[in-house]
This record gives sequence, structure tokens and C-alpha cells, in this order.
Amino acid sequence: MSNTKETAIRYLGGESGHRSFFGGTSSKGRTIGLAVFVIGGIVGMALTSSLVVLLIAAGGAGATMLVTARTHRGTILQRRAKRSRWRSRKRLGTDVYTPYDDEEWGRLQQLATTGTKPEKAAAARALVQMRANPDGADGMGWLQYAANLPGIAWHAPIGQQPYLSVAFSVSGQLRGMETAQSLVRASAAWGRFLARRASPSSLISDIQPLTRVLPPDSARQQLWVTNRLETETAEEPWTDAQRESFYAQTKSYDQVIRRASADAMVQRHYVVVSWPLNQQFTDAAAKFGTGRDAWRALMDDEIRATVRGLTDAREGDVVALTAKQTAALILHQQNPSMPIDLVRQVEPTQFGLASHDEFSAHVVESFDPTFVHPGESDENAPAVTWWHRTAAIHGENLAVAGRSPLWSLDLLIGRELTFVRTVTFHLHLIPAGQAKAAARADVVRDMAGVVADQEKGRLVSDDSTTRMSAAQRRAADLSAGSHHHGVSWVGYITISAGSRDELAQASRQLEEACSTGLGIDHLDWQDSYQAAASGSTWPIGRGLRADSASFATRFIGRLAGRSEKEAIS
Repeated sequence: MSNTKETAIRYLGGESGHRSFFGGTSSKGRTIGLAVFVIGGIVGMALTSSLVVLLIAAGGAGATMLVTARTHRGTILQRRAKRSRWRSRKRLGTDVYTPYDDEEWGRLQQLATTGTKPEKAAAARALVQMRANPDGADGMGWLQYAANLPGIAWHAPIGQQPYLSVAFSVSGQLRGMETAQSLVRASAAWGRFLARRASPSSLISDIQPLTRVLPPDSARQQLWVTNRLETETAEEPWTDAQRESFYAQTKSYDQVIRRASADAMVQRHYVVVSWPLNQQFTDAAAKFGTGRDAWRALMDDEIRATVRGLTDAREGDVVALTAKQTAALILHQQNPSMPIDLVRQVEPTQFGLASHDEFSAHVVESFDPTFVHPGESDENAPAVTWWHRTAAIHGENLAVAGRSPLWSLDLLIGRELTFVRTVTFHLHLIPAGQAKAAARADVVRDMAGVVADQEKGRLVSDDSTTRMSAAQRRAADLSAGSHHHGVSWVGYITISAGSRDELAQASRQLEEACSTGLGIDHLDWQDSYQAAASGSTWPIGRGLRADSASFATRFIGRLAGRSEKEAIS
């Protein structure tokens, strides 16, 4: 039997993308800028033989290196882009989101046509602010949103391939006291679940594990107490002593519930699976019939297979969420005062709450429905304001170290983190052949760079050796017979607080916990577009652009062609 410690430890961090043709992992902006100035300088010198052209090219190359140099606050170019984007959003009015209303839309359209000049300007700005979906779920609709059926979201975001997504509620792999062997088996089972869905024949492309960390809901405990306490009846009225004892018991149970839930946080776990709407999907759906009914029939098979796979992966109780449950979760993430299981009054097509953006925050203004009695109007509920901020975790910002499957535990149940948050990782599955080819190319280019530095007597940088060791580990993991596949990933954390000051304090606490306990050197705050960034932690599969396939991979796909019409599957 293999050693438990060695089996459970995996090395993460240090990767910043595949190497370019010239080696290294420079950004596209730096590569393009340097190429323009170098080629321009060569052509200019050939045509004019002027030293001024050479100086301009050298100065441009130096400026490109300067503005694209990475720091702990990003590059100068990135900071300028954020500021420019924020000014543009404020000028256009897209920093405010108002849910679409048919009557209000008609009134604004008429006002924009017949009103005075100031009224036309105000109406035009209000029309821009009124949108069908919030920024984090742009282009999202539903393929299936009937009651008691899995909700199948249909996404067509601008500039990305359309896809379908389904959210699954899971109880988690570890519950209560578990042995180290159970932890290793659970980790291996999750790896097999991912590997089986990364093969070229699989229709699944992305998987998004998601954990919502929130204060406990004591409603069930209070209901349990209410159902078990003896009540007074008309046939047997209580004495004063019995009535006093009942009040004392009720108060005692209430104190127990409040003390048990004070400063406590609970976790709700979900897994979101995405199916791209490509030729392979439509070919598979054609075996079930025609039109959207064939898509639903195929997805019914895929959802059942995913439930079985998650169950085999030791994820506990697995249930596909309905459209109402998915929308209720999204609404809760925007307004944590809204219970996560409050689905009775939810409309699946209306899951956006009125909000506005600040440079570093997504601010939602809503109400607390828990103070509204059945039959009462929402106007009687107290108003609440929630401030949200989202940060990304990239591989190059993760310190290279051996990590167990519980490496992110401090982020999920850390005692010093008492604010509401959502932690999610987006995993884009890459078939073994494509991942192995990329890993081998990275190893060759990294080793060539290290050898060249050594032969020229230069000091080999830590970055070069780190990249090389990471590429070597990936190549070893993808060796023949390992049955492993590749993956590209990014993590996101959204924190929520009731005020700007609380959000600032939560941001500092999160940065400290990530740098000290998790080895995350830098959190990439998604400032200037926080509303859209909030969608990266919603159960809809947003937040990761898939790596473009290599020429060889696309060529092999062309050779594979389409499935035969006469084939059963």
C-alpha cells in the first residue's frame, strides 16, 4: 500500500500559463508591443538608415517592458485599463443596474422621444441602466425551468461559446470525524470523476465546485423546539406555574440556539457542470430527435450520469437544483438577508436585484424578507444594503508548495473569517493528449532556457527553475498509463458585508488569511467591474475563458469528423 502522506500531497502554484513560441510566459500585450517596436525598428533602419528610428524603437521597447512589468498590484498597463474602464462605465451609466420592467421601459422609451432635452438625456441613461440580466449573468436564459425538474441554464455571453449549465447541491465528502485514509480515498474519487469527463468523447467542458459560507439558519431548530414543547389546550388550561415554566423553557431554548449560532458559520456545497453547445453536442442530441426536445432528452441522460458520478466521487447527497432553486441561490448571493432556501416566491427569469457599482464594490440595495409575515407586502420589510467584492486566485500568485486536499480549509471554516463569502474554483478539463503535448513543450523550452543561462555563465533565476519544476511535475502526472488528464483553473472569492467599512475590514482579513495560511501571495481584486465579477461565484459557470486548442488538436478533431448518422450512439 502506498504511503498516505505521499499520496495526499500535491504540488500547486508557480504556473502562469503555457510558454510562448519564444519561451517564457510574458503577457500578450508585452509580446505584441515588443514585436511591433523590434520589427518597426528593423524596417525603419533598412529604409532610412537613421539613428533616430533606432532610438525610437529602443525607447518604445523599454517603455513596453516598463508598463508590462508585474508587481504585487499588477502592471501599469492593467491599472490604466481599470481606470479607463471605470471612467467609461460611469460615463455610459452601466455602473448601475435596474431590473427590466416592461411598463417602465415603455415610459422611458416615450420620454426619450417626446421629452425635453434634459428628460431625453435622463431617459436615455435610465434605458442603458435597465437590463434583463445583471452583469454577472449577461446572456443567460433557461432551456428548462419547469417545477420539480433540473434547471438547465442556457448561456450565450458576448464573445464566448454558448453553453448549458446545471447546478448540483452536494453534502460534501467529509462529514464529522473522518480518517486520513477516507480523505485520500475521497480525493482520489474526485480525481477520477474529473478524469472521466475530460476525455475527448465527453460532452462536459467545465466543472465549478462552489462553497457558500454563511451564518447558520436556526429556523429548523426553532421549529423542532416548537413541535416538541407541550402546548396549552382549552380542555386542560394551564396553571400559572405551568405557564411560567413554559415561558422559562422557551427562553432557555432560545438562549441555547443563539449561543450555539453566535459567530458560527456553516457551509453549503455545490457543483456546477457546463456543456458547450458545439458540433459534438448537437450530433449527440440528434440521436434523441429534433429541436430543443432532443437537447432536453440528451441533458436528462447527462444529468443522471453526473449525479451517479458525483455520488461515486463520495460527494454525499447529490441533488440537481431546479431553476427556482438556482435563481434563489443567486438572489441569496446578492442579498444574504434572503434565505438560501426561500424558493416559493422566486421567478426563475428574474434573478437580478437593483444595484450599483463603486470602483471596488458591487452594492445591492434590497429588503429583508424574513421580517415579512405571510400575506404582507414587501414594503413592510426593512431595507438592507449589502456590499460585495470579488478577487481572483491565479496559479502564478500561488506559492509553490506541497498541499493536502485540505489546503483551503482556513478559507472555508477559518475562525478569524466571520463574514459571508463564496469560494469557487473553475476547472476547464483538457484531454490528456493536448495536455501532454503542452507539458512536454513547456519542459523542453524551460530546460533549454536554463541550460543556455548555465552555458553563458549567467545566474539562473528562481522564476526559470520554478517554471521548469512545475512543468516537469505536470509532464510526470500525464505519463503513459496514469489515466490523468489536464486542467486549467482559476479561483474566485466573493466577500459580503453590510457597509463600506465592514467590507474594507473583511478585505484586509481575507488578504491576511490567504497570505499566511494558504500561501496565496496576491489576490487579484476585480476592481472597476465588480458587478460582472460577482457572477464568477454564482452557480452558472462564469469566470474562466477556455484555453485555445493547439493546431494539432484542431487538426485531429477535423480528422475525427462527425458521428455517423446510422450509429446508435
